[in-house]
Amino acid sequence: MPRTPDPGEPEDDLDLPDTHPPQPVYYAEQALLGALLLEPHRLTDAAGIEPDSFSNYAHGALFAAIRALPAPDPSQHAQDTSWLNAVLTAAREHARGLTASYLHTLIQVCPWPRHASAYARMVETEHARRTLRAHAERLALTATDVTLPHPVPTTLAEADALARAVDDIAARFPAHAGSLPRTSAPPSATNSDKDEEAVEEERLLLATATAHPADVEQMRWLTADDFAHPLHAGLWQCLTALARRRAPVDPVTVLWEAQQRGLLASGAEPAELLDLLGAPAGSAEYWGERTLQRSVLATAHHVGLRIEAFTDDPATTPYQLILGSRRALADLSAVRARWHHATSPAPTTRLTRTTAPPRAGPPRTTAPPARISR
Repeated sequence: MPRTPDPGEPEDDLDLPDTHPPQPVYYAEQALLGALLLEPHRLTDAAGIEPDSFSNYAHGALFAAIRALPAPDPSQHAQDTSWLNAVLTAAREHARGLTASYLHTLIQVCPWPRHASAYARMVETEHARRTLRAHAERLALTATDVTLPHPVPTTLAEADALARAVDDIAARFPAHAGSLPRTSAPPSATNSDKDEEAVEEERLLLATATAHPADVEQMRWLTADDFAHPLHAGLWQCLTALARRRAPVDPVTVLWEAQQRGLLASGAEPAELLDLLGAPAGSAEYWGERTLQRSVLATAHHVGLRIEAFTDDPATTPYQLILGSRRALADLSAVRARWHHATSPAPTTRLTRTTAPPRAGPPRTTAPPARISR
């Protein structure tokens, strides 16, 4: 298969083997540019397009030149190539590989110039897909960056940027009846056995909470889903159940609750659980925040991967991208709200007198008034 010419490359390289065939959007870009070169007045049909909307840099440079130059007189444009020459000169300032022959190729490969608005919509759709993927990729990478001094705020800032990108795409693609993306979500990371730090901190949390069960009631922002290790998640459910029932809490009662819930069926040894629950250290709230922080970052990482998977599926429509992305971000919003609850300082209760207190009146009673004896 002959290689499609890339206007950004030297002509000597155009006969190299085609190892990466162009995607359909490449041909949509060619068709749009051909329509605009042939009938420049159709630029109004591409109102939502910017130079960076193109997947090919040279195409973007050519579009910028078309948009920057005044449209020629239609009758004059049909007789000579002066306007095309001016467009080529302006575009070559940013993409030197462009040639006059490529501009004529664009005109030839455009099926119908009157379909320019349809071609523009295709270009806009793929630009939205690339934009969303870039944001999702940054979110996933930020969530796993161990060098960040404040990982959660930085990660949540990337999530906010992703949410704004989704809102921007939604504004450009009107809502309509549709379904969620059909793309399968990537599996959640289950690296509990590999992350020794997470396992150890969860063990310390469980032991310290067992020693200080009153703290459990103050940690409603932590749920079993936040734990990396399934056994630890089950033990936390045992602890919270005992605390809310106001039942005695100690390693033995937690062990008994674990047995009632079937946790020992997974192979956990009673003696090992007693050892785990009998070694408290530090503050339960501190270890809980550490566990919740990992949950926030793990959720953000998975959300990024889910949205990346949506964008990688060419069959996913823009509206499906919007629906799927918002559904994924909602999962992050839930754990994010619990994080803010856990880390926000407790509000101080202040009695402020904004209005004068009501005057004290006689006590009200439903009894009939007493008779006055003469």
